[in-house]
Amino acid sequence: MRIDIITVVPGLLEGPFSHSILKRAEDKGLAMVRVHNLREYAVGKHKQVDDYAFGGGAGMVMMVEPIAKCIDALKAEREYDEVIYMTPDGQTFDQHMANSLSLKGNIIILCGHYKGVDERIRQKYITKEISIGDFVLSGGELAAAVVADAVIRLIPGVLNDETSALTDSFQDGLLAPPVYTRPADYEGMKVPDILLSGHNEKIDAWRFEESVRRTQERRPDLLKGKGLVSGD
Repeated sequence: MRIDIITVVPGLLEGPFSHSILKRAEDKGLAMVRVHNLREYAVGKHKQVDDYAFGGGAGMVMMVEPIAKCIDALKAEREYDEVIYMTPDGQTFDQHMANSLSLKGNIIILCGHYKGVDERIRQKYITKEISIGDFVLSGGELAAAVVADAVIRLIPGVLNDETSALTDSFQDGLLAPPVYTRPADYEGMKVPDILLSGHNEKIDAWRFEESVRRTQERRPDLLKGKGLVSGD
């Protein structure tokens, strides 16, 4: 997978992709993330990428030309499965979407800034608009890093344990169950006996029951229609 991220603040993305799982994915040749400074596609002395909005109002708008030039230059080199725009009014990102995007080959992510991008960019180039929640960030960079992380870790071979991603919260519509490690007894707080039993079927049943219980307590909205809650 290759992910190209277009931004006006490339420095914000230096950290997330140079460490941990994302760095490991690139070292293994399983994923590649490239960050593109939008100002390199701007013209004029000041490399302007934003301008006042027609009709007035507070805030600036990202201009058409620099974005179009950048996307066109990338598309001239390869085909892309998705051109994503990170925006508060996009579709809410979730595990199902992460799973779907992990099957793609090449993706462009455009990071919004200011009051957003000229609507003509959205009309001509964007194939999917994504939000990571009902709040507003200073720009789309952190949101783009969240999406890239959630997607890349699902690519086979990225995680050391191939089954790890399959047991994450939300993969089956439930939150993950409690987990424990050594010591088995910490200041009188003991690991549940079932986890020390070695009986895999009973352990799986316990984990499922705990997932349902935890989901019912913390995210009951996820259980609607599943028939896992009394009265459903």
